[in-house]
Amino acid sequence: MCSLKLHAAIATSLLALAPVSASAEIVGKVGVDWTGNDILVDAVPDPEVSGVTCHVTYFDRSVIDRLKNGNWFEDPSNNSIACRQTGPIEIGNISLSESGEEVFRAGLSLIWKKLVVNRIYDKKNDTLIYLVHSRELTDGSAKMAISTVPLFGQSVTWKNGKPK
Repeated sequence: MCSLKLHAAIATSLLALAPVSASAEIVGKVGVDWTGNDILVDAVPDPEVSGVTCHVTYFDRSVIDRLKNGNWFEDPSNNSIACRQTGPIEIGNISLSESGEEVFRAGLSLIWKKLVVNRIYDKKNDTLIYLVHSRELTDGSAKMAISTVPLFGQSVTWKNGKPK
């Protein structure tokens, strides 16, 4: 439980530094083993696209595991994401660039590693793409996952008019 509180405090402090970041709510917690390691499931509503919620999973190491295996300050980069329409979609001022924009960020270590969710708009296919990955300043991380929310055929409102 101490690990969970530490992780929540770190995530909260890092979220305060983010320019535009959604707030996450833990909606699930699955125990993995007897040492107290858990998989957490967060619900992350998109702050600029109402009606879309992403569920992000990540690993939370226990104090016992940290003492046993070392690497005290870091959780693994194994993340997963699934995003769905959860209400009427209303799109605010989103980036239409190829690199998209950051929607959510939380700490996976005390200093370096962050779990990040980016949103990219695929104009040709009229689809929102959500990418979850870990950002580590020294080595980075190749572990990632994506989820898409198709907009075609949906009742979608663009606050600033549909992009051309």
